[in-house]
Amino acid sequence: QVQLVESGGGLVQAGGSLRLSCAASGRTFSNYAMGWFRQAPGKEREFVAAIARTAFITYHADSVKGRFTISRDNGKNSVYLQMNSLKPEDTAVYYCAAREVIFSSDYRRRADEYHYWGQGTQVTVSS
Repeated sequence: QVQLVESGGGLVQAGGSLRLSCAASGRTFSNYAMGWFRQAPGKEREFVAAIARTAFITYHADSVKGRFTISRDNGKNSVYLQMNSLKPEDTAVYYCAAREVIFSSDYRRRADEYHYWGQGTQVTVSS
């Protein structure tokens, strides 16, 4: 089992930047594909970005492509989400998620494919 703790959320003006971090503990972090999801009030949880066990394979939702970047540091057991050019519609609770995978190139985009979740961190973008 792996435990996930997100940090880095907050209030920012439109056009600003935030960097979310997710620290993992409990198992071998490098065995896990990681993802970021978000959920706005009254909406379903939405995929944001995913990264394979290898840091070179990533996937970003169209809504954030070119503005957000997912990355990981296996030496620090952490995954990050750099968010630039933030918009009010990016306001949500952001969650990181983990799934143990066999292949280093494997990543997932569906929430139901992840086994472990953090508690979430609030991101609020004011206009």
